[in-house]
Amino acid sequence: MRALQADLPFTPDELHQRGLQPDRLPRHVAIIMDGNGRWARSRGAPRIEGHRRGVQSVRTVVETCARLKLEQLTLYCFSSENWKRPQLELELLMSLLQQYVVAERQEIMRQDLRFCTIGRTDRISPRVMAEVDTTIRMSQNNAGMRLCLALDYGARAEIAAACREIARQAAAGQIDPDSITEETISEHLYTAGMCDPDLVVRTAAEMRVSNFLLWQISYSELWVTDTFWPDFREAHLYDALRDYAARERRFGGLDVRK
Repeated sequence: MRALQADLPFTPDELHQRGLQPDRLPRHVAIIMDGNGRWARSRGAPRIEGHRRGVQSVRTVVETCARLKLEQLTLYCFSSENWKRPQLELELLMSLLQQYVVAERQEIMRQDLRFCTIGRTDRISPRVMAEVDTTIRMSQNNAGMRLCLALDYGARAEIAAACREIARQAAAGQIDPDSITEETISEHLYTAGMCDPDLVVRTAAEMRVSNFLLWQISYSELWVTDTFWPDFREAHLYDALRDYAARERRFGGLDVRK
């Protein structure tokens, strides 16, 4: 496992050198990690090699976001639609996931990260989930950045599941249908208790959100890069953060400076 280059948060001078402003950083960054297969194909390598190389990008981004003291980083690792892929690729992806949560466990603890997942768990191998759950339990009392992996995740299914649970509670007399609000729905999503993403990053130049956090990203800023995920490094993240800092988030209101 790769040793960290630095554990301490960035100093104000280090942030300034990177063109970043502490008061203009997002609380929560979500990333759609795309392009592993195309990265591998462009090099004449099997698709799984792109996934393996993508793990290095995950390590780099997690370390950098932790040093930036972000509140949360959410990574779209495996969608509910990914089950359509060839069986061999699925097995290798699950093996990579298991290896990651075991190999990075010490670093998660050393960086004081809170590890969690969102999505379904019943279709993932019990052997893999056992290692995921171990890392979740070990880090649950940590106080640093929340590192959230979206596994077997689909936003439409998430919203449908929330609606079913609210309907059951309403039928049981536990909820007054007339009192259901946006907050009620949010409290029944996988992300209950988490802040919504401020910034969504997508790699590989794809201009879509791919059923990712549809409810939660209603007012998120979007940033897309041509870079394939295995080549994504700190410089790309800093570009996204600088672009985010330059935007005015009005949430449907007016820019009071104009």
